[in-house]
Amino acid sequence: MAQAHSALERTKQDMAAARQQGYVDEVQLRTVLYGGSNEWNTHTRIAGTMQRDPVFDKSHRLYMTRTERYERALAMTRRIYELKDQHHWSDTETRVALGLIDEPIPISLHLLAFEPVFFSQASQELIAQYGLLIQQRGIVGCYLQTELGHGSNVAGLETTATYIPATQEFEVHSPTLTSSKWWIGSLGKTATHGVLQARLVLPNGSDLGPHLFFVQLRSLDNHRPMPGITIGDIGPKAGAGYAGVDNGYARFFHVRIPREHMLSKFSSITPGGDYIKPPHAKMSYGGPSGCDHVLDARPLLILHPRFISSCGWLMAKAATVSIRYTTVRRQGNPDADRLEQQVISYPSVHYRLLPILARAYVFILLGRDLVKAFDETSTRLASGDTSSLADTHVLTSALKAHSTRHAVRDLEVARRAMGGHGYSAYAGLGRLYVDQLPLVTVEGDNYVLDKQVVRSAIKAVKQLGSDGRDLPISLRYLSVLSSGVPPSIDATSWQDIHVVVLLLKWRAARLVQNLVSHSDKDAKYDASAEQRVAAAIAEAIVADRVAEMDMGIRLREKEKCALRNLLLLYLLVTAEAALADLLSLNLLPPSLSHSLRTATGLLCFAVLPEAIRLTDAFGFTDWELDSALGVYDGNVYEALWEEVQTEPLNQTEVTRAYEDHIKPMVERGHTLAGQAQNRAKL
Repeated sequence: MAQAHSALERTKQDMAAARQQGYVDEVQLRTVLYGGSNEWNTHTRIAGTMQRDPVFDKSHRLYMTRTERYERALAMTRRIYELKDQHHWSDTETRVALGLIDEPIPISLHLLAFEPVFFSQASQELIAQYGLLIQQRGIVGCYLQTELGHGSNVAGLETTATYIPATQEFEVHSPTLTSSKWWIGSLGKTATHGVLQARLVLPNGSDLGPHLFFVQLRSLDNHRPMPGITIGDIGPKAGAGYAGVDNGYARFFHVRIPREHMLSKFSSITPGGDYIKPPHAKMSYGGPSGCDHVLDARPLLILHPRFISSCGWLMAKAATVSIRYTTVRRQGNPDADRLEQQVISYPSVHYRLLPILARAYVFILLGRDLVKAFDETSTRLASGDTSSLADTHVLTSALKAHSTRHAVRDLEVARRAMGGHGYSAYAGLGRLYVDQLPLVTVEGDNYVLDKQVVRSAIKAVKQLGSDGRDLPISLRYLSVLSSGVPPSIDATSWQDIHVVVLLLKWRAARLVQNLVSHSDKDAKYDASAEQRVAAAIAEAIVADRVAEMDMGIRLREKEKCALRNLLLLYLLVTAEAALADLLSLNLLPPSLSHSLRTATGLLCFAVLPEAIRLTDAFGFTDWELDSALGVYDGNVYEALWEEVQTEPLNQTEVTRAYEDHIKPMVERGHTLAGQAQNRAKL
């Protein structure tokens, strides 16, 4: 027993020692990550309020049915708005509170898609009628785009909205089973209204393609579906993920809505049935599938920047839990004091985890910048200025695909690095993983987004001028083609952030050039070309932003050095994964591939002593992480033991299944064994 007690104490000692060996001030880095000390103070104040509130207790959610998870999600949402009234929270503070709910909830699509699309696309008259109700959640909305038979291909949507001049109404209809709206968040049981994508059909039969319409789905008196609308939930998702969200389906059978319920800020229908086009040609800029309506692109432009930031915080949780656990977990190779080696000290472990830590920092900072860029584009668009729309769409599409792929992968890599205990639900990462799996397909399959990114790049290369100036952010990497020759690389180059950035930009530019030079026949049989090139483009875009982060963030020298190491580690790991391209494009001498790997390994050793402090800078409380293996004090075994005691199966000494199943099976075994023994004696 003394040895067991020693092991429990050792975990806390190891965690304390890991913090003491670091030199960075996590408070300074935390201020950078949160965008200021005021933002951090707001976060901690609201997190404290929620942690003390029993509605947000997490101790039993692992044992809940899906229905119970859904009802809990609604209870938490309602409580957030009660606390908003009680504490006089601002809208910003309320968003912080909603962000602290670490699982998908039905209200999210109201806030992320329904509300912003309505206010950006609806007429002033419609906003005057419904705006306050939407803002105060007097109605709860969803965004009905995807259909059973069509997802990313928005141009192929089948739902129709046919204008009827005699009554000045649209008739919304689902002509086929495959036109059923499907996967729509909060539609199954929650939403009262929705913004609907439907094909606008004029009285003369002209089909003008998808447009947006405001539709009431359920009665505000008894919540029953409106006449002519069939609504339901589409059922459980893979791995029991997204349990709290009622993704739903809807079919419309000749449902009439007023003419004024077409979202008509940019295009509209006259009472007589004439179509009024958008005032500017680029208002019909291609959406996610190439559909020619800005109305289709708008929800994606709203969501994609926020995906990037949220992915960064997911990576932060993965890194925090796994680095903390592997710091206190000891296994193998006892030293002179008979202490086994800390798992994090094995290069095969920290080489997997420290790049996740680096990516978390990069994507948190990158996501915040992109939200600002989107807000600027949104403001311009509202005034009819579409000059930055195409660039913002390509930029956010490239980085949505890039960040979501990494987030899903990093959650699983971090879980595996924790060994057997990582598979326990109490570790916390498995739950996050299944909830984030849809990120790579939601709001545009990543491979469809890759195609759009590459298409834009090919067009730009063909039109590239001799000086390469005035390129938008999403194409800035192409400027290297007119600026000279690729950088000369030697073994010392891996210490220079800007040289590595330049190398990654050259790689993306050359890959685009090669794709342009391919014949159509060659391209047809290179099925992964667009994904590879789009990934290289995204990595070049991020690398360019990393260089700006290195130059622009103001910190004390010690913290600046720690952040620079993370930024450089991100770039070196990216370059190492791109070795096949760098070598085949003759951008890197083969003899330097080993030096790149060596530089990456050495940098990991430099980052390792600061790893715990760098994860502490994310500011997660134990309540936020909800992980027995990621507890702040390192007391993981006791935390895991306490969690196990809450398992419903452990609430009785003898399971209820004993009498019905175990006892008859054991009795049968005894009977058969006795019969066999008797036959043997004979």
